Amino acid sequence: MKNHLLALFACAVCTSALPERLFAREVTSGNLPCPLRAASAADGAPSASLRSDNHDNPDNPDGALRAEVSEAFEAPEASEASGLFSASLPADGGVPPETAPAVDDGVVSLPSDPSDLSDPSDLSDPSDLSAPSDLSAPSDLSDPTTGLAERLSAWERIRARLPRISGYLQLGYEWLEHTSSEFFIRRVRLDFHGDLAPKLDYRFHVELVSPRLLDAYLRYRPFDQLNLQVGEFKIPFSIENTEYPPTRFEFIDYPMALVRLMGFNDICGLTATGRDLGAQLYGGFWRREGRHLLCYNLALFNGEGVNAADRNRSKDFVARLTLRPMDGLQVSGSWYWGEYGEHSRKRVRYAAGACYDRGRFMLRGEYLLGVTGLPAAESGARPVEQESQGWYVAAGWRATRSLQPVVRCDTFEEDLRWNLRQTNYTAGLLWTPLKYLRCQLNYTFEDHYADAKARAAAAGRDFGRHRVAVMLTGMF
Repeated sequence: MKNHLLALFACAVCTSALPERLFAREVTSGNLPCPLRAASAADGAPSASLRSDNHDNPDNPDGALRAEVSEAFEAPEASEASGLFSASLPADGGVPPETAPAVDDGVVSLPSDPSDLSDPSDLSDPSDLSAPSDLSAPSDLSDPTTGLAERLSAWERIRARLPRISGYLQLGYEWLEHTSSEFFIRRVRLDFHGDLAPKLDYRFHVELVSPRLLDAYLRYRPFDQLNLQVGEFKIPFSIENTEYPPTRFEFIDYPMALVRLMGFNDICGLTATGRDLGAQLYGGFWRREGRHLLCYNLALFNGEGVNAADRNRSKDFVARLTLRPMDGLQVSGSWYWGEYGEHSRKRVRYAAGACYDRGRFMLRGEYLLGVTGLPAAESGARPVEQESQGWYVAAGWRATRSLQPVVRCDTFEEDLRWNLRQTNYTAGLLWTPLKYLRCQLNYTFEDHYADAKARAAAAGRDFGRHRVAVMLTGMF
């Protein structure tokens, strides 16, 4: 049928372009026009007859042209299909109105019903036009979004096991009257921590200025009331050593009592940043508003500092008890008993203090007492047990979100047998212009007191000097 329509379209073009007389002679010559003949030879039957709407031409009236076209269909080339063609034509030899293309000013328009363009002999059951059943989605294929979700879930599980990396560096400048003026790098540290299971985590913490391992532990937290930590970590002694790391501490230097009695630059010779190798049990009771009213720490350590083997058979014991009656307030007490060195010299420490740190205000104070066994000054003499004590009070006010002025007074008596005491008065400013940048400025006046005997023993020592320090902390 499509070929028939193409032939009709070509004939319509020829009809509009050539004189009707010439066209009539071509039709009555016994030979169909080329397009129509090709269609008749291919399909075995004519597809339609030609008409002309030029009724004003007296030489070729519509009836004569229709007769000539009818004679053309009786030509020998179309005789084989004359029976088929005559069955579909009306008696006057024209084309059935329902199948004839409409002609308007010589332009042939196709029927509006698209179904007329199909050859009836080529049409099969309309149901065959639907999609074959074998093209439907196989039943064994799942939703692709489900596979993507499973892959993302697997990646999240892997990522949860990877360590989270952080760190910081602290550098600055210090001027000390009559003594020194220098730039310094205080700390450069990398921290790796992560989770092995929902209640099992790990951490290792490295110092790069004087390369050494600071923290390396596993921690198991099955209950709020009972948790286990094994490895190298901070000794649970004193408020500031336990809960105020350098990136949170408001001052550039820790108080003298903590430095000299808890392993930073200890009287016994340890320089361990307040850490040791051992194990502890800790937990809390009576949880209220995100805090426990009562917390405890019980720990055993080698007593020789970081990355050091124990040099005696005893173990150092630490106990700490903390009461948190309200949000931001804690009262703490600590006790440390141990022996250090090959000769198992005594090392005992006590601490008690309180801290309020919430909102705009910070107020913190603590008292520390220590007994340290030291070698005898002369051979054959008995070892010396030196008693030391110190305390500090610090306060701060958060004037804005990024600015906090602070003040502190801390004093320390290294040997109570000698009336020799140092008191530092510090005023500072902490500015945090960015979340991971801290700028600190501290001015300190060092006041030294000693009686005549102590002054004679400490000849050449400065008994009053000024110090200014600036430090920047960058965190990532």
